[in-house]
Amino acid sequence: MPIDPYIVLLLGTVGLAALFPAHGTGATVASGASTAAIAFLFFLYGARLSTREALDGLRHWRLHVTVLACTFLVFPALGLAARATVPVLLTQPLYQGLLFLTLVPSTIQSSIAFTSIARGNVPAAICAGSFSSLVGIVLTPLLAAVLLGNSGGGFSADSLVKIVLQLLVPFLAGQLLRRWIGPFITRHKKVLGLVDRGSILLVVYTAFSEGMIQGIWHQVSPARLGALLLVEAVVLAVMLVGTWYGGRALGFDREDRIAIQFAGSKKSLASGLPMASVLFGAHAFLAVLPLMLFHQMQLMVCAVIAKRRAHDPGVEDEDGAGDTGRGTEAEDGAAAGAEAGGGAEGSAAHPVQGQPQNRVLR
Repeated sequence: MPIDPYIVLLLGTVGLAALFPAHGTGATVASGASTAAIAFLFFLYGARLSTREALDGLRHWRLHVTVLACTFLVFPALGLAARATVPVLLTQPLYQGLLFLTLVPSTIQSSIAFTSIARGNVPAAICAGSFSSLVGIVLTPLLAAVLLGNSGGGFSADSLVKIVLQLLVPFLAGQLLRRWIGPFITRHKKVLGLVDRGSILLVVYTAFSEGMIQGIWHQVSPARLGALLLVEAVVLAVMLVGTWYGGRALGFDREDRIAIQFAGSKKSLASGLPMASVLFGAHAFLAVLPLMLFHQMQLMVCAVIAKRRAHDPGVEDEDGAGDTGRGTEAEDGAAAGAEAGGGAEGSAAHPVQGQPQNRVLR
């Protein structure tokens, strides 16, 4: 099973926070740096997201509506249903983190990568992931306000203001300046990707430092951690099965169903962690933990499914005729997705690196 190297870095950051948590003046400095890093992170997201690609994808609106419904309706419904596991399996704080996980947008880069391996509709995966990220900047905080309220660890009207100032305003600024800074970002995407990842590591360090000060490991025992993994596995399995067979029931072909399955069953670590930091403040560590665990689980499971989908009956026979005239479009789409997804979310592509790229669209 593939282990995302970035998850190893995240776990190392958690360990660093456990041994050397920031407190006093250090905590103040770390919090300020984390706030600035989050704003810059979403500025880069806005600058990377191709508005033209998103608008071009509107012609396949049924698929995108389906993915959005999976991400922001079905997932939250499962999160609410998981309330039945409290207190037998999960504590109330862990359940709040699990519920927040179900409200986070879908991924971009890993959805593209897995759809490519499974020979699905890659351009659709690019647009679906982009739409989800864009909508999530507004919809995730609103859903958190309705479903979590003050029980989410300090969520309030002030959190909405923070979302606007720290996430939405920088994102829009990046979109507005994309025309002028887009070429620079493309030339330096590797360096800026490191900045993305470093920003998220700083967010994790700050969140878990605050958690250590508050005694996080007294709230999360190994048994509770195992129960959380079990509940998350059930949620992921339901979404993977539901997106695949639901896509069939809605009349989508195999290529579209693959895009729906991979874009509609996953959650974005890159978007979720900064949002958790803004929404939950000092309680962010309990929202960060379920998301980190789910992120690695979805990569491991989807890597296996994608490779199996690539060998579905009849797929090999279609390659000769199907590639003609569509390979270039698919490769261009994958490149656009890498630009849009980039940075920290791009780490999700590790399990599938080295796969052929001439079969990204069937």
